[in-house]
Amino acid sequence: MPEATTPNDDGVRIDLISGARMEGLTSMEKIRLILDSVRDGDIVVLEAGLSPEEESKLIEVTMTEISPDDFSGIEIESYPSNRQPDQGLVGRLLGKEEAKKLTVIGPANQIETLHKDEDLISALVSRK
Repeated sequence: MPEATTPNDDGVRIDLISGARMEGLTSMEKIRLILDSVRDGDIVVLEAGLSPEEESKLIEVTMTEISPDDFSGIEIESYPSNRQPDQGLVGRLLGKEEAKKLTVIGPANQIETLHKDEDLISALVSRK
């Protein structure tokens, strides 16, 4: 798949990544895809979000890569869809998928969450 290019540095690039693209990747491939984009100053919006384990691993890997002069970390906001699957204890134990959720991830020094509720995430994004 060809990579998108930025024609100039006058704006903030937002990568909208479909669930289909993320579906075939391993957890570490997803994390690398996200962190590589965010380290470049891009905002990443995931259609399907990450599992709780993947979100934890993303934060863990991010913490190891923070450096004062280079990378300040990430800001991440997620929320589940309104339709929760009918999933009992057995479903959770067997690892059945959770409801799809939208996730917004960006550089900590460029994105600030202004408001979040059940159906809206508002963020202020600044240029580098």
